[in-house]
Parts: sequence; structure tokens; C-alpha cells
Amino acid sequence: MACDGDIDKREVKLIKQLQKENKTFGEIDINSELDTMLLAINKDGQEFLKGYFNELTTTELTEANELKLIEVAIDTIKADDKVEYSEIKFFKVIRSKLKINNEPILEKHPDFEDYLEQDIITDSYLSRLQNDFFDTHISNEFELISEIDNDILDNLKEDNEK
Repeated sequence: MACDGDIDKREVKLIKQLQKENKTFGEIDINSELDTMLLAINKDGQEFLKGYFNELTTTELTEANELKLIEVAIDTIKADDKVEYSEIKFFKVIRSKLKINNEPILEKHPDFEDYLEQDIITDSYLSRLQNDFFDTHISNEFELISEIDNDILDNLKEDNEK
């Protein structure tokens, strides 16, 4: 949500819905978990994201979990109805750290084919891509999720249903 320097309320709503309806993130208190992450991002966003990328590199995920991670990333990118260049760079870095083939991703998100196309991948390219993301990433201080009024999120839901 934070990779483009803005956390849109629709992104928050999506993450909360995924957790409430599907337990996408396991048995966690989503508000508390998001607040903890946002405090870390507010303290040092680049260090937090570097740690996240490192965790993706070192953690063994099943194909199903990799697909779930990709789907959440894509849905979050789409949630605010605008695709920022920083989000695509972030997505490409995430994608480069996973082993999943493109086919299962394209089955659910055929519109993301352009973003799955392989650039010429070398270690130096991935390093430059990641460094470029951090060089152009605007690190804002974000409002904690627990401070966002639930009425705002409910109003968004009503607006989307209309």
C-alpha cells in the first residue's frame, strides 16, 4: 500500500476485506499488524522495504502462497484505480524474488501481462531496479490504520456499491 508514497483508503479497505473474508494473512489482528508495519515504515521506510525484499528472497513459499502474494499485490495496485510507476517497479522487484510461473498469474490477471514480461534479468539489473525504486521512492509519514475512522471505510463501501 505504501510503495507509491500514498495509502489510499480503498487499499486499506481491500486489505481489511481480504483478512475478514478469507483470513488471507492468517490469524492476525490486521489493524495491529498494519499499525506495527506503518510505524516501522514511518521510522525508516527504505530499511523496512529492504527487509521485506530480503525476507521474500530467503523465505520458502509454496506456489499457492506465492500466487496469493502476487494477487494481493496486484489487487492493491488496482484498488485506487491508478497504476503508478513506483508500484510497477515494486511489483517487478517482488516478482523477481518468487519462483512461480506466469501462467497461474495470467489466468487471474490477464491485464497484468505487460508487468510480468521479463526484462533482461541479471543480478546487477535487479540490484539497479531495487536501488532505483528506493532512489525515487518518496517516504511519507502515514496515518496509522487504527486512526482511520471506520465510518470513512464504510462510506467507501457504500460508494462502491452504487
